[in-house]
Amino acid sequence: MAEEANHGTTATIDPGPDQVIGPHHDFETVTEKISGVVFMPLRKTPLQLFAAFAFAFALVNVFLVAVTWLLIRGVGIWGIRIPIAWGFAIVNFVWWIGIGHAGTLISAILLLLKQDWRTSINRFAEAMTLFAVACAGMFPILHLGRPWLAYWLIPYPNTMYLWPQPRSPLIWDVFAVSTYASVSFLFWFTGLIPDLATMRDEAKSGRIRRLFGVLAMGWRGSAKHWARYQKAYLLLAGLSTPLVVSVHSVVSFDFSISIVPGWHTTIFPPYFVAGAIYSGFAMVLTLAIPVRRWYHLEDLITMRHIECMSKVMLGTGLIVAYGYAMEAFMAWYSGNPYERFMYWNRAWGGHYWWTFLLLILCNILIPQALWSRRVRLNINAVFVIALIVNAGMWLERFVIVITSLERDFMPSAWNNYYPTGWDWATYFGTIGVFLSLMFLFVRGLPAISMFEMREVVHSMEPTHAHGD
Repeated sequence: MAEEANHGTTATIDPGPDQVIGPHHDFETVTEKISGVVFMPLRKTPLQLFAAFAFAFALVNVFLVAVTWLLIRGVGIWGIRIPIAWGFAIVNFVWWIGIGHAGTLISAILLLLKQDWRTSINRFAEAMTLFAVACAGMFPILHLGRPWLAYWLIPYPNTMYLWPQPRSPLIWDVFAVSTYASVSFLFWFTGLIPDLATMRDEAKSGRIRRLFGVLAMGWRGSAKHWARYQKAYLLLAGLSTPLVVSVHSVVSFDFSISIVPGWHTTIFPPYFVAGAIYSGFAMVLTLAIPVRRWYHLEDLITMRHIECMSKVMLGTGLIVAYGYAMEAFMAWYSGNPYERFMYWNRAWGGHYWWTFLLLILCNILIPQALWSRRVRLNINAVFVIALIVNAGMWLERFVIVITSLERDFMPSAWNNYYPTGWDWATYFGTIGVFLSLMFLFVRGLPAISMFEMREVVHSMEPTHAHGD
């Protein structure tokens, strides 16, 4: 084996069950495996991917119809009514923003902590962040009623002297989410540049080579390029890290600075951040497991990655459970009759009491199965639990928004909320937009970082393979 290494052939590696790469991987095969997904002929593309993309694209068309009808008729086609002026639009906004958090956590924080298990999933999660934030950003704009005037939220110089209210958390959302999207895009694209250059060199078609060449921005892999790249990547990681905490904290301020019972609480910022990471990791697992199977990437996205993500999901789920417990405790301990009534109504007496019980089942009880290593190493079980957590976190946002609003301070203002078919069409339509963009990303760009995988393989090589 040492003789082969000295003659320029990478040694065969058997890393064992706790390492990142499967056996028989070298620099060439890692590059070929990942780039092969992009350059794979259409006739060899897994049929499951075509079926999934067809389903997602059908949902995109449903979304286009729903938005077109919304622009024609107005937000009256939704189920929102006084006092529930916030309906599915804000529920889905918070849910999508939460899903986008896992990408930044995996990419930035785990990079700074030098966790090598992030390598196979960070590019995938970063793309998921961008697409989730894009889906989230559509809902507040559509909820305005006149979405073509959304630019009024930006403090630009104008002759009407119409300025946003700087004390409103809805304005803070504009800056927080736009900053988060901008930095996440820069972080994602910067990480792609070395791989885009590899794709340029691997491409057989002249047009594709020119396309990847333009995107690679003249990358040649020189020492100067790598030095500048490392500085820029670490700087963007440092900028992204506080965004994980700040963005969803600002989103939680939409609720917590109000005086509505069930919203007026200081626990919301950390509670929302933990919930965002929880749902984000669940979505990464929901998407990574099928892609891993369809493209036979078991050697790159290994069981170690699945288990580590399951552990993070379990840990953040326990933080969310603690938030639920504190919410119930403070409703009782505060002595505020409105808070007590709100919690009793939410859990047992209200119109949507069953959604509260379902979210406890989905977010707290079922994920406790992840304490078992046998469950964490069972792909099908982890996939089902991730789906359940995604549904449970959507129910959590629904319970927070709807059940707090439908019973106001005055019984004369009470009303029930019933989502319409257009609410559901808009929601499922954005899921179609998200999935379509993810499938196009997997098919069109390297979904796993090639140069970082090569670094991991290099670090795993025995020292004698280099002639030492």
